[in-house]
This record gives sequence, C-alpha cells and structure tokens, in this order.
Amino acid sequence: MSLTTEYSLKIEKCSQSKIQQVDFDNLVFGTVFTDHMFECDFKEGAWHNPTIKPYGPLTMYPSAKVFHYGQAVFEGMKAYKDSNGAVFVFRPEQNAKRINKSSKRLAIPEFPEDLFMEALEKLIALDKDWVPNKSGSALYIRPFVIATENCVSASPSTAYKFMIILCPVNAYYSGKLKVKIAEKYSRAVDGGVGFAKAAGNYAAQFYPTNLAKDEGYQQVIWTDSVEHKYLEEAGTMNVFFRINDTLITAPTNERILDGVTRKSLIQLAEHRGISVEVRKISVDEIIEAHTNGALKEIFGSGTAAVISQVSGFSYKDQFYDLPEVEDSYAVSLKQEMFNIQYNLKEDPFGWRHKIV
Repeated sequence: MSLTTEYSLKIEKCSQSKIQQVDFDNLVFGTVFTDHMFECDFKEGAWHNPTIKPYGPLTMYPSAKVFHYGQAVFEGMKAYKDSNGAVFVFRPEQNAKRINKSSKRLAIPEFPEDLFMEALEKLIALDKDWVPNKSGSALYIRPFVIATENCVSASPSTAYKFMIILCPVNAYYSGKLKVKIAEKYSRAVDGGVGFAKAAGNYAAQFYPTNLAKDEGYQQVIWTDSVEHKYLEEAGTMNVFFRINDTLITAPTNERILDGVTRKSLIQLAEHRGISVEVRKISVDEIIEAHTNGALKEIFGSGTAAVISQVSGFSYKDQFYDLPEVEDSYAVSLKQEMFNIQYNLKEDPFGWRHKIV
C-alpha cells in the first residue's frame, strides 16, 4: 500500500495569488489559507496522483465514510522564517511517523514518509511568501487523511484522501490560562485512540471544555478515566508541572499523545540540567505541593501554542492560584524553543529542517 517511484509529484500553480488580500497583523488562528494545497488519493490498494494544486473546495458524496464512521487523522506542524528569509520546519520527520501511527490505529493505509517530506517541502517552498517573519508568528501546517469511499457499511473505507493545507498564524493563546481539573469527563481510555491524532478525540472533548468555559476557565486538565486520580493532558496539549526545581510530566500511553513539543521540551530541559521526571502524578500530589509552596508552575505544550502558562486551577469547587516566579521554566524554555525554531541560535539537536 505504498506509493512507488513510478509516480511523480505534479504541481499546478494558481493563476493569481491572494496574499495581498491578507492582513497579517490581524490573523484569526486557522482561518486564512495559502494559495496551494497538496492532495493524493488512495484507491485499489495504492496511493495515486500526488498533486500540489490551487487551494479550493473538495467535491465529495454524502456517503463518504468519513462522515459516518470518523476515519480521519491529522497532524499539526509549523514553518518559521528567520531574519534572512530562510524557512525552516521543526522536526517534520516526527510528524510523518506519527500520522502513520495514528492511521494504523484507525485502519487507514500508511502514507509513504518520503512522499510526505517531498510534498511538504515543495508545497511550503511554493508558498514561502506566506510564512510570517515576526516572532511568535508562523505558517501552520495541517496534514490530514480522510476516508472517501462512497458507502455507508460499517467497515474500513477502501478509498482515502491525504492532504496538506497551510495557514499563516499569530500566537495561539495570549496570556495565562485558568484551568479546571476534570472530575467526571475523560479525554481517552485504555485500549482506545487517545495516543492517536484522531479527529474524534477532539470532538469528544469540546463539550466538557465548553462546560468549563461557562465557569470562566479556558481549558480542562484531563484525568485518567478509571479513578480520575492522575493528571494526563491539558486541553489539547501535553502538560508539565514544576514542583520546586523538578519538571514532571505524565508518561505517554494509550491515552496520552506523544507530543513533538513535549519530547523536545524534555530533551531541552535535560540539556540545561533541569531535573525531569516522566511519571504518573496525582491530583492529590499537586494540591499538596500547592499547599506547602512547592508547586511553582503548570504549563501546557503543543505545536499551536508551544508553551501556555497556567495562572491557576480549580478542583472540587476550590481555586488554587499559582505564584509568579522570577526564574520561570515555561518562559525560558519557550524562548529557547523559539531560538531554535526561528534560527536565532545554534540547533544542537538537529531539529531544524531547512526548506528554502
């Protein structure tokens, strides 16, 4: 089920760019898209016709299986532009591997990693002028796969569409977040698809997140589905807790996404000599650490926001403020990530992938 070298990537350029119509200073995240997109179809057991074409709508039948059985996975990535106009993508090979891991769990055929990289590089190079050149802004990259077979039988699709679309973005969150620790709802369960970037994972968490927003919170910190005892993720992000001078984050498992930003922050922190513990952490431990003054910081990590600081959390109708710290790990680690992503300093890990 792999595309072979007999297929070549075609490029159909748009007749006129729409970039002049875009106000890059007032972007609403995820609503403005570049001139081109990548598309490739799976049928008869193989991927066919990889094409970069002008961005535009799709024509699909209402019987397409994605609408009925939710076979859809995606990735989130970013491209950055440095002061000299060079464009870089952050650890794209990790996303190529992870979308295939997600696809396998949802019975979707894997996409060739070499074609993923070729399509990504050529698409971004074609739309390189859309990459913002100011700190905090980037070109958000959304690869995804959907089931397209016209059939409503409850079985895996025999046809799929792999696509990559691009949108220029500013910062995802501004300011710190107030979060609510989940007591009833769960993001994922053992044996499920929590480790995959499946579209349905995000649909299922919208309702409890809306309930939290009605109470004045921006996000939910999810707890395990069995006891609601252990802390797992924050909204759509991995989550870190700083107790004294140690960073703690939950281990990846069937419920927790193996975030690219998460693993990068762990490596970056250890490189700096910060103590990092990857282990289960309970709600009781966090509350006790807050009570004795040991809890210094909580922050989420993910592609869209990189790092989002938490100002306080609620649990069982009690709110716990977090202190202001001068030596914030969240602030310094985010800046170090920016330095690598925007080519401001040396990249000791080889994470930058130059496009143009």
